[in-house]
Amino acid sequence: MDNIPITPEGFNKLKAELERLRTVDRREIIEAIQEARSHGDLSENAEYDSAKERQGLIEARIAELESKIPRFDVIDITNMSGDKIMFGATVELENIDTSEKRVYTIVGPDEADISVGKVSILSPLSRAIIGKKAGDEAIVQAPSGDIEYEIIKVTF
Repeated sequence: MDNIPITPEGFNKLKAELERLRTVDRREIIEAIQEARSHGDLSENAEYDSAKERQGLIEARIAELESKIPRFDVIDITNMSGDKIMFGATVELENIDTSEKRVYTIVGPDEADISVGKVSILSPLSRAIIGKKAGDEAIVQAPSGDIEYEIIKVTF
């Protein structure tokens, strides 16, 4: 996928994370490495090893964000409307077997967080419901088996 869809909110969060990593976290980890070095022998210095590992994680995340940010396709969902499910839609679904209802918003993969109801457009759930509208049914292929949903409501 060349362009990565993302909402303005998600884009701003990732840009802020990148800025924090570059300015705050990088500086803090350099100071932690210097502090650990001052304790002497590096071969048995767990503080130093831990700081170097954290530095590697920070640098990897910076590199990841720097490579993704130019590829983001920021989609303003505030002007979207319609009755068909697409990126940015908030969807109320009912599990046909259990009658359990859930609400999800379809967002980009880098801002998905199922705990707050944000599901990636690349997820099996999203792929099963894209293009459908209220009243339609969709079958989601999950690791535990197929789950059948009825689409109750679509909003933007």
